[in-house]
Amino acid sequence: MTTTTLLLNRSVIVCLLDRNGAAPLPRSDATETIMLVAGEIGTYRSTGGTLMRTDLNDLAYFAEVVSHGGFAAAGRALHEPKSKLSRRIAGLEDRLGLRLIERSSRRFRVTETGQAFYERCRAMLAEAEQAEALVMQAQAEPHGRIRFSCPTGMIEPVSGIVASFLASYPKVRLQLVATDRAVDLIEERIDLALRVRSSLTSDAALTMRSLGTSTRILVASPQIASQVTGLEELNTLPLLATDDEADEVAWHLETEDGRLHVLRVSPRLGCADLTAVRHAAIAGLGIAILPDRICRNAIADNSLVHVLPEWRGLQGIVHLVFTTRRGLAPAVRALIDHLATHFPRNALASR
Repeated sequence: MTTTTLLLNRSVIVCLLDRNGAAPLPRSDATETIMLVAGEIGTYRSTGGTLMRTDLNDLAYFAEVVSHGGFAAAGRALHEPKSKLSRRIAGLEDRLGLRLIERSSRRFRVTETGQAFYERCRAMLAEAEQAEALVMQAQAEPHGRIRFSCPTGMIEPVSGIVASFLASYPKVRLQLVATDRAVDLIEERIDLALRVRSSLTSDAALTMRSLGTSTRILVASPQIASQVTGLEELNTLPLLATDDEADEVAWHLETEDGRLHVLRVSPRLGCADLTAVRHAAIAGLGIAILPDRICRNAIADNSLVHVLPEWRGLQGIVHLVFTTRRGLAPAVRALIDHLATHFPRNALASR
C-alpha cells in the first residue's frame, strides 16, 4: 500500500491505494476524483508489485499555472518563484511522458491532453477543499451523541445543566446514564463520567477535571435516631452501606475541627443504589451515610433525622473523568466546559 499526500494551502488530503490502484476504504467523492486523476498518471503503474509515489503538489501547481494563464501569474498568486513552477511542471511532464503545456518566451498554450488533465486536477482540488471544509465544520460545531454517566445523587443538579447544554447545542444528542456503579468508560462506551471520591486516583488512561466538593451525612429514622447519643452507639445499631460487594466496609468520619474517626461496618444492607439505601433508612432498617442532597426532603418531613450532625463523611471531590484530551470530540469538550462553568461549587452529594 502506498500513501500519497497532497499539500495545498496547508490542507492535507491522504489517499490510501492498494496495488491495483483501488481504494481499500469506502470511496468518498474526493477519493473517486483523486483516483480518476491517478489513472492519468503513468507513475502509478505497478513496478515489481509496488506502486511508485507521485507528489500531488505537482498537480496543484499545474492547475494553478493553467488557471492563471502562465507561470509568472501563478507564481505571484502562490508566492512561489516562476522558476520553481516551471521546474515542477517539467518534472511532471517527464514522469507522464507527454507534453501538457507548450511554452516559449512568447507563447503559452495548454495541449489537448493537458486541458483534459487540468479539468481532472481542478475537480480533485475542489473536492479536497470541500473535504477540508467539512472536517473544519465538524470540529467547530459540536454534534453527535454523548454517553454521560452520572451518580443518582447528582442527577438533580446535573439535569438542569444538561438541559441548558442541549438547548445551546441543538445538533448534540445525549444519553444520561444514571448509576451509582463505577462504570468502565471504555468497555461501556462512556464518553464522560461524573464521579465523587475522597481522593483522586492516578490513572494514566484517564483525564480528570475537578468541579467542586460534596458532603455526606449520617441519617436514620426517628426511632433509630433516638437511640444515638454518640459514636459508640454506631457499633451496636444496624448500619446501611452504599457498597454491595464487601462484607465489611470502613466509614471515615470527620468533624469541622479536624477530628477523624474510622468505623468498621458489617452492614445489614449493602446496596450501590443510593435511593434504595435511603428508603431502607426511612423504613427504620438502620443508620446510613448518604448525600445531604437526596435526604433534604425526608429530613424536612421528619421521615429521616440528621444523626450526630457534628460528624460527617470525608469531603468528596466532584470531578469529571474522560479517556483522553487529544482528539476529544467537540461535543464532549463543550459538555465538559459547560459543566465546569455551571456546576455548583459545593454540590452536597456523593458517590
